[in-house]
Amino acid sequence: MTPPRPLTRVQIERRNPLLERKVLLPMLSNAVTKWPKVAALCGLVATATALLPQPASAQNVPLIRDTEIENILNDYASPLFKAAGLGSGRIRMRIVQNDAFNAFVLDGKNVFVHTGTLMQANTPNEVIGVIAHETGHITGGHMAALRARIAKDQTRALLAQILGIGLMVAGGVSGAEGLGGAGQGVLFGGNEVIMRSLLAERRQQESAADQAGLTFLNATKQSGRGMLTTFERFAAQEYISDAQKDAFARSHPLSTDRLARLRKLVETSPYYGNKDSAELQLRHDLMRAKLSGYLEKPQTVFNRYPASDQSLPARYARALARFFQGGPGALEAALADVDGLLATRPNYPYFWEVKGDLLMRAGRTRDAVAPLRQALKLDPNASLIRVQLAGALQESQGDGAIAESVALLRKSLIDDENSRAYRLLANSYYKQGKRPEADAMIAQAYFLDGNLKQAQLFAKRAQSKLRQGTPEWLKNDDIINYKPQS
Repeated sequence: MTPPRPLTRVQIERRNPLLERKVLLPMLSNAVTKWPKVAALCGLVATATALLPQPASAQNVPLIRDTEIENILNDYASPLFKAAGLGSGRIRMRIVQNDAFNAFVLDGKNVFVHTGTLMQANTPNEVIGVIAHETGHITGGHMAALRARIAKDQTRALLAQILGIGLMVAGGVSGAEGLGGAGQGVLFGGNEVIMRSLLAERRQQESAADQAGLTFLNATKQSGRGMLTTFERFAAQEYISDAQKDAFARSHPLSTDRLARLRKLVETSPYYGNKDSAELQLRHDLMRAKLSGYLEKPQTVFNRYPASDQSLPARYARALARFFQGGPGALEAALADVDGLLATRPNYPYFWEVKGDLLMRAGRTRDAVAPLRQALKLDPNASLIRVQLAGALQESQGDGAIAESVALLRKSLIDDENSRAYRLLANSYYKQGKRPEADAMIAQAYFLDGNLKQAQLFAKRAQSKLRQGTPEWLKNDDIINYKPQS
């Protein structure tokens, strides 16, 4: 197996989520705290904690990982990113576990899509349209402009507050009621002017993202019908209260004029009539079924996918629902359903992955190894499946299982760093008696989770026993000497 590439200090810093917590998120959090209306408009209320490097349970909007879903989202997005001149591998598609229909960007490196969006979108083209629009925000530099604007307007608001308070104090001292009232006017009027200006700028950004997104769709010979369908769906929400609006409607303000322009551009495109391929539609429906099976209550799944529906996606969803319904025979019934799926599509890796996952959840770890091996054989680049197989091998206690687990995990971490892989690798090293290496992996896991104190504690413990200059020693040295930006 090829050993992991050593990370330089620059690479670690670029990939370090602590920078996002210390630099990006405080600015957004300030906007949420001080400017709730601005935050709601920009979609920050629901998303400001999304990048916090904490366990999912500590986040308001947890991120989830899944190979099948990430692959299809990447297939949706890659042509758009290429058409936008953003290259390949530069931007990651992130999945937010949230029932609301929403998608957003916080920087130029990630596009966040809610599970609610994926489940509510009837066609791939609807999701593709949303991604095209968010790509328009990235190429337009809108989030950077928004952060700069918020920073500038906070200064303007502070000056207005100082002036207003000064006038009110002067009015109180002199007994001049008019002067005190003028002070209140400055306080409230100053913020109102800033709000109106920001609203106007935000509307311009949304319109620009529409046009850019349609340019990318045309460049890839795809219809803009999905984008139009999405915005038409939320057009009616412009006239109801913010409390009742979907997150997407709040964070993507839509005027009648903007919708009319968008409709004209979409309908006059030479690719308006183009439709998704049958295979892509099937993959989309399988994704929605998987999300339903894993995230919704079993009875909800059975209602959504009744027994009369014998399509592949419906059978997929019901197999998962049967397992999570619990009770005697639940695992056997679910496995029988999955085996039926495999009989129909034996080369679909994610049916094998789900079979292994259900076996692991039921405590039959040894039995999970074989289907996970087959899943990885069919999708050899699936880092997450590689990590899952490594976890199953660790618990199987078979001959050579720990050594194979180490090799799998080290390979997975080359392209996809995640704290679970580091923790499993630490567990393998502990079992091999390699305590310093294990501590070094725990340090990396804590670092990715954003727990710098624990990361540095384990890094110091490991570094004293590691050979100086090795990749592990250098990575631990980076953690020990890391100083978050204030």
